Amino acid sequence: MTVRRALDLRLSNPLSKKCLAKPYLRLYGLGPETVNCIRNRERQVMADHLDAPGLTSPAMDARVDITDHYAFQKPGDPERTILILSVNPLAPSHADEFRKDALYETLVDTDGDARPNIAFRYRFSPKSDGRQFARVTRAELTGDLEEGHVHEEMETDVLVEHAPVSFGSDVLITEGKSGVRFFAGFRSDPFFFDLVGFLNGFKFTGSDFFIDKNVFGIALDLPNDLLGANPQIGVWARTLVPMTMQPGHLAQADQMGRPAINTVFNHGNDKNIFNVTQPIDQLAALTTSGQTFLQVFTSELEMLGGYSSSQADGIARLLLPDILTFDFSSSAGFLNGRQLRDDVIDISLNLVTNGKITGDGVGPHTDYLSDFPYLGSPHV
Repeated sequence: MTVRRALDLRLSNPLSKKCLAKPYLRLYGLGPETVNCIRNRERQVMADHLDAPGLTSPAMDARVDITDHYAFQKPGDPERTILILSVNPLAPSHADEFRKDALYETLVDTDGDARPNIAFRYRFSPKSDGRQFARVTRAELTGDLEEGHVHEEMETDVLVEHAPVSFGSDVLITEGKSGVRFFAGFRSDPFFFDLVGFLNGFKFTGSDFFIDKNVFGIALDLPNDLLGANPQIGVWARTLVPMTMQPGHLAQADQMGRPAINTVFNHGNDKNIFNVTQPIDQLAALTTSGQTFLQVFTSELEMLGGYSSSQADGIARLLLPDILTFDFSSSAGFLNGRQLRDDVIDISLNLVTNGKITGDGVGPHTDYLSDFPYLGSPHV
């Protein structure tokens, strides 16, 4: 079912022909040799940018392509949490708006069973005369997520209405209900990594490929009580788009828990399958090879890090389900949630290679804001 869904999602996007016609790799500014390298090597390391096969966007739509998501205690205020979701790599090259018929969502597991109990949902109006507006709701969920059904009746709290999207350098913040503050708009990509060095056989030079790239960001500044009573939670993000044959129903297009999981461990159409497989199902779900994702992750760790089978299995079971664990009573960073400055690539390279590679020589950006929404001004 998930393989068929992956194909359907490629056909559901009205911009897919436009995106296919544009050379993603060339727009990244990569030379011919590096482009061929990417095409020949299916493994790429980025947080979650372009994590469908061939370095393309899920559903062939950059507007619903999750690049990163973050969860961290608000600096200076332990009673509040910051949630950030960014989409649209290379913005505004492929898209200069949020998708009007999509659902953007941050999911929260409050009891450790890999099922969401709370959802923060972001919807956007059509863009008209250079303006677009957002609506934010909070839902308390019961049971498993259902294909094609988001159960809008569970959205009992409307946190933000008619929030203007920022398309320039101005930071347009909307004050919402229950002490919530909200931002959505065009921003500097906070991710940092020597992508070209990785593609050239781990020959890192400390050159940050993402230093001048942009995304569209969604940021929520909220009191901790909206996350539930238990401070130890799991967080992940997903995007949903109308189904091809049933446009009145929404299907999951992309999701992200921890950074670089799908881009590192999965290859080919397994990337699409993983993007639409719920965390609770990821351990046992089958890949195109007939192996489970757990078996694939274990094999990758054995190959990349030289781990024993038992060691690799243990690490794979920590990485799956793919959920960002977060104690909102703690100000610590990754692996406790994720802050903008956390060097998740160095941590991931160290883990995956079993210490053979400790980093890429790239550090955090210097354009992060000191206050909400923390994402830097776009490069224009």
